[in-house]
Amino acid sequence: MVQQRAGGLIVATDPFLLGRRDQLVALAARHGIPTIYQFREFSISEGLLSYGTNINGAYRKAGEYVGWILSGEKQVHDLPIFQQTTLELVINMKAAKALGLNITASLVVFADELIE
Repeated sequence: MVQQRAGGLIVATDPFLLGRRDQLVALAARHGIPTIYQFREFSISEGLLSYGTNINGAYRKAGEYVGWILSGEKQVHDLPIFQQTTLELVINMKAAKALGLNITASLVVFADELIE
């Protein structure tokens, strides 16, 4: 990516990449590549920006399913299907400054969280 002079990167996450978020964020910062991630955990780890579902909400919902199954309230095939419908935009302003980026006010207005 550095050799190709990539202007940015989008990281769609799976458990492998989520577990290595600090390494990914550090590499992007070291090479000055603005990067957008799927989960807020990346922005908390000094990543520039994240836009996606709240993974903690998904884990809570999984816990509800386990509770239903263990209590015997419903048959597995009768459990409702849930899909997260809310997305959150998290911007790490410190990371933006380190990359020399000016985050516009119009983008800041849409952010669910700003990390200073």
